[in-house]
Amino acid sequence: MPPALGSTLLLTLLLAVGLVFFLRAASKDRTTVVEVRSSKPPLEVLPAMAEWLQQRGWIAEETNPERRLLRFRGQVQASGALAVLLSLLGGVGAGCLALVLRQLLPALQWWPLLLIGLGPLAGVLYRRRAERAESVELRLISHDQATGSALRLRAHRDELIALEQELGPNLGLFSDGDLLKSPI
Repeated sequence: MPPALGSTLLLTLLLAVGLVFFLRAASKDRTTVVEVRSSKPPLEVLPAMAEWLQQRGWIAEETNPERRLLRFRGQVQASGALAVLLSLLGGVGAGCLALVLRQLLPALQWWPLLLIGLGPLAGVLYRRRAERAESVELRLISHDQATGSALRLRAHRDELIALEQELGPNLGLFSDGDLLKSPI
C-alpha cells in the first residue's frame, strides 16, 4: 500500500470517528439542576413560571404541595436541518471511504460506492436519539417573606437559560450564573 493511500485511509477513518462523536454530542441529554433565588414570594414566582412553561408548550404533569413540587413534561423535537446536514456528512464520508477502498482493492470495482447509501443513516440515528420526552421540575426549597424564595430547577440546560433570561428580570431571579458562562 502506498504511503499516501495509507494516510488517506487513516484520515477517512478519523472522519468517521468524528461523525460518530458528533452524533453522540448532538443527541446527548443535557439535563441540569440549578438553584435559583428570588426576592419575591413563592405565590408570585411559581405561578409566573408555570404560566411561562405552559406558553412554551410544556404540559403540567404533577403538582404535589406536600413535596413542594411542580413537574411539567414535553416532547423535544430533533432539528430537521441538523438531520439533513448529518446525512450529507455521512454520505460524503462514506463516499470518501468508498473511493479509498476502491484504490486499495481494485478487484471490488465500483461496488464500494454503494456505501454512500449509508449516509442518511446518520440523520436517522440523530432523529431517533434526539426526539425524546423531557421534564421540567420546580421544587420550592425555602420561602421567607423577608428573603424571598429559593427554588431548585431540574430541566434541559437550554430551557434553564431561557427561563433565567426571560423571567429573571421580572421575577428578580438570580443564581450563581454558571449556566450563562459555560461554553457547552
